Amino acid sequence: MAPFSLRALSLLALAGAAAAVSLSVANSGGNATSPYMYGLMFEDINQSGDGGLYAELIRNRAFQNATLESWSPVGGAALELDASTPLSQALPLSVKVTGGKCRAGLKNAGYWGMDVKKTDKYTGSFYSYGAYSGSFTASLVSDITNETLATTRIRSKSVANAWTQHEFELLPTKSAANSNNSFVLEFRGGKKTELKFNLISLFPPTYKNRPNGMRRELMEKLKDLNPSFLRCPGGNNLEGDYWGNYWNWSATIGPLTDRPGRVGTWTYENTDGLGLIEYMNWAEDMDDVEVVLGIVAGLYLNGEVVPEAELGPFVQDALNELEFLTGDVSTPYGALRAKLGYPKPWKIRYVEVGNEDNLWGGLDSYKAYRLQIFYDAIKAKYPDMFIFSSTTDHVYKESGQDFHEYTRPDYFVSQFGMFDSWSAGNPIIIGEYATIQNNTGKLEPTDWDAPKNQWSNWIGSVAEAVFLLGAERNADRIWGATFAPLLQNLNSYQWAPDLISFTADPADTTPSVSYPIIKLFSETRIKETLPATAEGSDFGPAYWVAGRGDSSYILKAAVYNSTADVPFSVSFEGLEAGAMAHLTVLSADSPWAHNTPEHKEGVRTTVTHLTAGEGGVIEFSLPDLSVAVLVADK
Repeated sequence: MAPFSLRALSLLALAGAAAAVSLSVANSGGNATSPYMYGLMFEDINQSGDGGLYAELIRNRAFQNATLESWSPVGGAALELDASTPLSQALPLSVKVTGGKCRAGLKNAGYWGMDVKKTDKYTGSFYSYGAYSGSFTASLVSDITNETLATTRIRSKSVANAWTQHEFELLPTKSAANSNNSFVLEFRGGKKTELKFNLISLFPPTYKNRPNGMRRELMEKLKDLNPSFLRCPGGNNLEGDYWGNYWNWSATIGPLTDRPGRVGTWTYENTDGLGLIEYMNWAEDMDDVEVVLGIVAGLYLNGEVVPEAELGPFVQDALNELEFLTGDVSTPYGALRAKLGYPKPWKIRYVEVGNEDNLWGGLDSYKAYRLQIFYDAIKAKYPDMFIFSSTTDHVYKESGQDFHEYTRPDYFVSQFGMFDSWSAGNPIIIGEYATIQNNTGKLEPTDWDAPKNQWSNWIGSVAEAVFLLGAERNADRIWGATFAPLLQNLNSYQWAPDLISFTADPADTTPSVSYPIIKLFSETRIKETLPATAEGSDFGPAYWVAGRGDSSYILKAAVYNSTADVPFSVSFEGLEAGAMAHLTVLSADSPWAHNTPEHKEGVRTTVTHLTAGEGGVIEFSLPDLSVAVLVADK
């Protein structure tokens, strides 16, 4: 492949001569790596929870944002919010439907549409209030043709002066042509008819058929990354914008009628249907990945900090949360968990205190008392639990540290050797990273006043790969790494670029060009790094890390802004002539290559089978802006 003529405004290209790389890899003398090197970080941003991973199709199902958003009347009915008869303390508002024609009701447009498949069964429910002896009709209807795609009649159990729940199933007679579809709930109308409704819910089939579960194809994309941990709940949405607006774990458990929801940090309503228990189910459904549990640490995004004298209830709340998750059923919160249907405790071995407490004026208090108080209290009750600080600006005792980096391609590449000099005593989780802006011709970090890229582009993704190779080289320091943000609803988002974009239509689900790099690196885990001696060459424009897997030798490499293809000659100590290997190379046609719902093939994958020559040497070449993994059988 010819080198790119477009240099992508990279300073590093000035030193990009394509020197041959000759590597001799020893079979001892390295470091054992973390088993958690690649994972996931979830924050409810970009409608990634409600309207995304959380499979609920009805938007504003319980009127938690005190509006009729996404609802419209059917059959001449009138809709208004009503607070006179709360469904529960958590859900005080309902919709009152009055008047209308022979058949009247209400319609929900979903989260910018609903996907309807003939092969799927949709499970729904709603609460009604008011005397009504007829039947309800629930339907899925095309917004384009007004065609009814699925419908069912539900015998009314509705009575005066009480809420009653109705359940139903919808079996489409055909698949919709697109996601421009709505849900309709109707009843026999008339001028004197008045009914109230709340918690109107509709789920498609979910991942592993979990009730109140997750959207299938999004979970499948996440599972395909082969993650080893889930950091949740992460990001600013944990902290909240102001006093009392934080993510409160105890308000996200139990029946949906007991979950009040809140306006999240990113301006939209969080129903909290995706709550603490659902996070644990998520981790279990990813083959029991390790959870890094984020706990509220007394900092709000408006700069308010909980004073030391008032921090006690927050610390106790964190201990209660841990007891709820891990405690025996004989404990108060373990008993509560069992009452909710989960007698078996979950395993929580990692906790992160807060999120980015170096920002928003929080660092001084984090250093002075907040981290220490949480650390000491958790360790006193759970001595084997490992605790991460939320920043690299402050660690306490043996706490880990969380490094976040959103930057430009050149800046990522310049950080390839950054972790070489870091202390090995406080393990690092790279809890958020992504290339978000292009190079400028100067080696400079992100300009937060300038726009971010809409999509991850290939030069940025290769730069991320170089950064990750530097992290893997420091196996005694780096605990794990995760791209962020994870998910993006293309109809409403606050941050770009993101790892996976989607709409209501699963056909639009689009992994970014960074996705195949993470997938490749995660699938080829190095269990022990090995010393690799380079003869006559140094890092740049080629970068690498070598090690061993369960039954193989592994070399991971990337080429960033070379003037030509880079020849590699690699020998692993103990590997003999005739040994078999395979080389997987990721490349693209342009530095600006990116994926969109209309074009998802921005990255090319090439697999070549190689045979070791004399002395066990394996030879190959890598083009500019490529990422590769060589796996040689022992």
